[in-house]
Amino acid sequence: MSDTTPDTVPGHRYTAELAGRIEQRWQEYWEANGTYHAPNPVGPLSGGAEVPADKLFVQDMFPYPSGAGLHVGHPLGFIGTDVYARYHRMTGRNVLHTMGFDAFGLPAEQYAVQTGQHPRKTTEDNVQTYLRQIRRLGLGHDERRRISTIDPEYYRWTQWIFLQIFNSYYDAERGKARPIAELEAKFAASGETFDGKPWGELSAAERAKVLNEHRLVYLSEAPVNWAPGLGTVVSNEEVTADGRTERGNFPVFRRNLRQWMMRITAYGDRLIDDLDRLDWPEKVKSMQRNWIGRSNGARVKFASGAETIVVFTTRPDTLFGATYMVLAPEHALVDTITTAQWPEGTDERWTGGATTPADAVAAYRRAASTKSELERQENREKTGVFTGAHAVNPINGESIPVFIADYVLAGYGTGAIMAVPGQDQRDWDFATAFGLPVRRTVQPPEGFDGEAFTGDGPAVNSGFLDGLPIDEAKKAAIGWLEEHGHGEGTIQFKLRDWLFSRQRYWGEPFPIVYDEAGTPIAVPESMLPIELPEVDDYSPRTFDPEDADSEPSPPLSRAADWITVDLDLGDGVKTYRRDANTMPNWAGSCWYQLRYVDPTDPDRFCEPENEQYWLGPRPEHGPNDPGGVDLYVGGVEHAVLHLLYSRFWQKVLFDLGHVTGEEPYRRLFNQGYIQAYAYVDPRGVYVNAGEVVERGGKYFHGDQEVRQEYGKMGKSLRNVVTPDEMCETYGADTFRMYEMSMGPMDVSRPWATKDVIGAQRFLQRLWRNLVDEETGETRVVADTPDEATLRLLHKSIAGVHEDYANLRYNTAGAKLIELNNHLTKNFPGGAPRVVAEAIVPMLAPLCPHLAEELWSKLGHAESLAHGPFPTANEKYLVEDTVEYPIQVNGKVRSRITVPAAATQDEVKATALADDKVAALVDGGTPRKVIVVPGRLVNIVL
Repeated sequence: MSDTTPDTVPGHRYTAELAGRIEQRWQEYWEANGTYHAPNPVGPLSGGAEVPADKLFVQDMFPYPSGAGLHVGHPLGFIGTDVYARYHRMTGRNVLHTMGFDAFGLPAEQYAVQTGQHPRKTTEDNVQTYLRQIRRLGLGHDERRRISTIDPEYYRWTQWIFLQIFNSYYDAERGKARPIAELEAKFAASGETFDGKPWGELSAAERAKVLNEHRLVYLSEAPVNWAPGLGTVVSNEEVTADGRTERGNFPVFRRNLRQWMMRITAYGDRLIDDLDRLDWPEKVKSMQRNWIGRSNGARVKFASGAETIVVFTTRPDTLFGATYMVLAPEHALVDTITTAQWPEGTDERWTGGATTPADAVAAYRRAASTKSELERQENREKTGVFTGAHAVNPINGESIPVFIADYVLAGYGTGAIMAVPGQDQRDWDFATAFGLPVRRTVQPPEGFDGEAFTGDGPAVNSGFLDGLPIDEAKKAAIGWLEEHGHGEGTIQFKLRDWLFSRQRYWGEPFPIVYDEAGTPIAVPESMLPIELPEVDDYSPRTFDPEDADSEPSPPLSRAADWITVDLDLGDGVKTYRRDANTMPNWAGSCWYQLRYVDPTDPDRFCEPENEQYWLGPRPEHGPNDPGGVDLYVGGVEHAVLHLLYSRFWQKVLFDLGHVTGEEPYRRLFNQGYIQAYAYVDPRGVYVNAGEVVERGGKYFHGDQEVRQEYGKMGKSLRNVVTPDEMCETYGADTFRMYEMSMGPMDVSRPWATKDVIGAQRFLQRLWRNLVDEETGETRVVADTPDEATLRLLHKSIAGVHEDYANLRYNTAGAKLIELNNHLTKNFPGGAPRVVAEAIVPMLAPLCPHLAEELWSKLGHAESLAHGPFPTANEKYLVEDTVEYPIQVNGKVRSRITVPAAATQDEVKATALADDKVAALVDGGTPRKVIVVPGRLVNIVL
């Protein structure tokens, strides 16, 4: 660890042991003095004083407290936000920075199933482990604001927000959410619903059903991923590419189940358009735009017997080329239109070998239900069966066969397509496999010998559209559809409504009860929170993994005394049934920034004045500012779902007047990952990386040679290094300095424990420049530094300011190292006080404990946490001279130094007079001499 043996280490050298004592002392000081408490404008956390106008809200993405605790990759973002918050706090800003826990989740529930230990006990133990680890890192959090999603006083407000969304509908005319009571009043006033049903003649249950169809949270028979082996529905993200559960490797089946859905699709336009107002990485914006997938096109009606099949198409100009139709296997009309017998002359390729269409459809549906959506979309080999039904192409009157096929998804568009094999490769592949006709509707270029043509060209084989370019043909086709009542132009989204039910125990209960007719009813706000009951068995009922027809039986369904409840909801005491599902773990993280603002308020989820101060739009950000957290830091893996869900909830709350900001996160920053070497034995099993040794360029685990790999640090690769180990061996400040110096914050970087020593040696040299290692006394002197030192000092101050403000911590660290090396070389008798009192505050965001200790030793009684941060003197930033490299025919041949005020002609003359350049020119005249001001001289001979 150091250059001397333990027997000769001076008593006041900055070692891991001394660092540990310093760090513990200052952590205790910060906690006792509320150093990081950020005052609110009003309420219990107001501090009794007027808050500064200049505020900053910095937030980390919610960590999930796993049993394994942190490895050194986890704190990368946490330390990064801490450095940013500390810097701005030192410049006088009111900084809100804290951390909570996204604590509901499947891992704790599965552990409870295995051990019988309540998930709350497991989770709270894990939280304490995390808190111990992050506190040791010296993170400057306002601990009064800590929250956990499993706290009933927190999920009370998650349930409250659910009720706000449940009791709202999307008013398309006003483009915003409005209370469902307004829609009910509108129906009552007009006497009929939007689709013409007489409101006054409907029963209470029928009215509730109509309103359910418009609510932003509604019950739906939705296609879901059902895993009988787990006994629960899983999200698309929890299904592997081969259609099995990520946890447990059980088969997954697509089937319709009655589930809660959130109507996020109503906000599709706003979710896309408002991305332009956000300071987010363009990569993340693109991912959200692609996920939402806005498309302009038409909804087209195809008659099939007494039924109407509606399709959405972005290419209505190709209607004349539709030679068959395909429904998703889960489509609601499949059972209705499937015929009893095969029509005469049915091609055997269409039957799937079944004797009747019903048998073919049932067998195919079961096979399709075992595939993931990804597998269905990416499989080039097209399969399907004929339903026996035909539909009428409205534009030309042709009767075309209707198939089901798994390459069509129920959740995208209408779950049905008009197949145009001449213009779509997937349709071409299907038509080729099943012997279906192909009719081109766009003229390919001469010599085109491909399959489906997807390029531009005039319409052909398309009646009144012939000869029109694609854009004009689209408009003409839509006009014809609307004129003849066969469809209309519309906008469609790839985005699907959010499946919001889970058949699990460890999640937020729904604040909903059902009456005897099965109508969902919101419980009064006075009854919140609806708390989880105690149960004996935390596992959902599981089934034979292949039993696709099994029905979910969540753990809460066995809590009989809780499920059935007698309530007076305004019309006398009646018996109701609670919902046995729970919310997904996304729920609690959709709004936590709002509760950080007011974590102790018992009456509101957030006081309006506090929300406006911390999260509302600010004039300094311009007239189009959407509000939100000033800096939100986390991994790019949450680029779509968490961020999309949070934005949706925020917009609903904004529409209803509960918040002033339209967006939850004004600025987003994605940190990179810590990567590390991993080692695999001949069996393909990962071995403990810490036990591997290198011998002769090969790697060995014991006597067995292993193969070296490189990947993201984690338990699965057995290459974990913990921050506890680093703090114990080097100290928290050394660990912080190393992590922040490894490279740019947004770039993944390799972990190498052996390199941590470099950060430690820097801090030891800095300590030694200011503190006598033998006596512990300061070594600063009052001497005025020379001009060169002052120039370097103020250049460093200006550069470090800029680096911290732009999250360039590695370059800030490099500037501090350069300045400290200058002190070491030029001031062996002790650092000048003017330099010492600047370098210590500049170090403070990166290494807060050491900086506090040195600041104290410099004679300051106050903590450094709130500054001062040094400011640069402009006069020392102006260079007297400039050095120019001189390129001759593209290679640097010499350098000259000229006055900073020299003209281009003077620079050119000095360059040509240089001995080395003159020898190369050799009396001739250069073809070109180009002076790039302040940078270089380029001479072409």
